[in-house]
Amino acid sequence: MSQPISNQESRPIRLKNQLCFPLYACSRKITSLYTPLLKPFGLTYTQYICLMTLWEEDGQKVGSIAQKLLLDTGTLTPMLKTMEKEGLIRRTRDPEDERSVLVNLTDAGKEMESRLADIPLCVGSCVMESLSPEEAATMYRLLYKIIDKPCKESR
Repeated sequence: MSQPISNQESRPIRLKNQLCFPLYACSRKITSLYTPLLKPFGLTYTQYICLMTLWEEDGQKVGSIAQKLLLDTGTLTPMLKTMEKEGLIRRTRDPEDERSVLVNLTDAGKEMESRLADIPLCVGSCVMESLSPEEAATMYRLLYKIIDKPCKESR
């Protein structure tokens, strides 16, 4: 038998009443699973997902990568500079539009794809300890429903 919710617990400002908190906590938990897998390669999770976008389509503009990763270019640019210093990518001005910067994988960046190929399976197996395949598919669909739907400003 469930307990009646106290007046204090039903207030919207309570942490346990926030949809954003379990999403945030789950994101942090899953991202933390990547850390020990990426550390031997000297990569952060954000660098890893940046490489993923380039493995899918090399030679993208910085703005395109930022859009795909839901990052602003001010966050992405310093990370790209680091990745360039590490020899994973090369940044060049777009000859068709000097205002744009193109990002290309180097040979070392391309080779990383095969070296990191098992990581999604490792992380996925950890997640699948908590979810059935059907639950995982539903969660994936629902998360992208939230991500893809533009929302009005709250104020």
